[in-house]
Amino acid sequence: MAAITVERLGKVGARVEGVDADRLRHDDSLPAWCLEALEANGALVFPEVNIDDATQVAFTRTLGTPLAFGRGEFPEIMLVSLDPTKNPTADYLRGTVEWHIDGAQDEIPAMATLLSAKVVAEQGGETEFASTYVAYDELTDDEKERFAHVRVVHSLAGTQRLVNPDPAPELIAQWDRTPTREHPLVWTHRSGRKSLVIGSTAVEVVGMHAQEGQALLADLLARATTPDHVYRHHWNAGDLVIWDNRGVIHRVRPYDPSSAREAHRTTIAGDEPIR
Repeated sequence: MAAITVERLGKVGARVEGVDADRLRHDDSLPAWCLEALEANGALVFPEVNIDDATQVAFTRTLGTPLAFGRGEFPEIMLVSLDPTKNPTADYLRGTVEWHIDGAQDEIPAMATLLSAKVVAEQGGETEFASTYVAYDELTDDEKERFAHVRVVHSLAGTQRLVNPDPAPELIAQWDRTPTREHPLVWTHRSGRKSLVIGSTAVEVVGMHAQEGQALLADLLARATTPDHVYRHHWNAGDLVIWDNRGVIHRVRPYDPSSAREAHRTTIAGDEPIR
């Protein structure tokens, strides 16, 4: 097999060459390599590997336990599309233009996400990534001490209100079915690394005046996502990107809702509570 090469893309992300669909299916050493590279880089780009759903699901299973999103032959596949005739959660996906980690309002967020591009937008639709490990590491010593015991409330409605500031009562009721969750601002991982739990779901700092808490969260997010901290992926059909959901926030750049843009997502269940 060809040698695997890794090109670092900045403070987060790496481009991987030497991996094709056949290798994803048959190289038994690849999953362990991938998990190690993911830990080191935060996100991995496999350009134009053009995998089908069976390959994506099978490879996801070698990395961990995939979540199920529906029924059918591959319930692990979540269709990412803003077309409501294809995707009943299309309206919810509007919120993904904001920086977030998947499942921040859950006790145990997802471990990682795999996204395979099928159709790309003519304009916009890029996905951006920023490392919350780096965000923590770049805090001052005083900030690390001050934030060590800060707790933050996370809410699905926090994200949705940013794109729908005047929701109908039935939509509010739908959001409220997902409970809020209180997490530490600083996540101390089993590995010993620390990251910030920030993003659009973060709505309140416990024990802090609302405006003061929101200003703190906004400042931390802004510092974590300056242009020199962000990798923006310009999709080609067939690209596969995997990211570490525990230490990377992401967002999609806005694109025309009528676009045929479509991607297939699999998500690996988390096994590490935020502590």
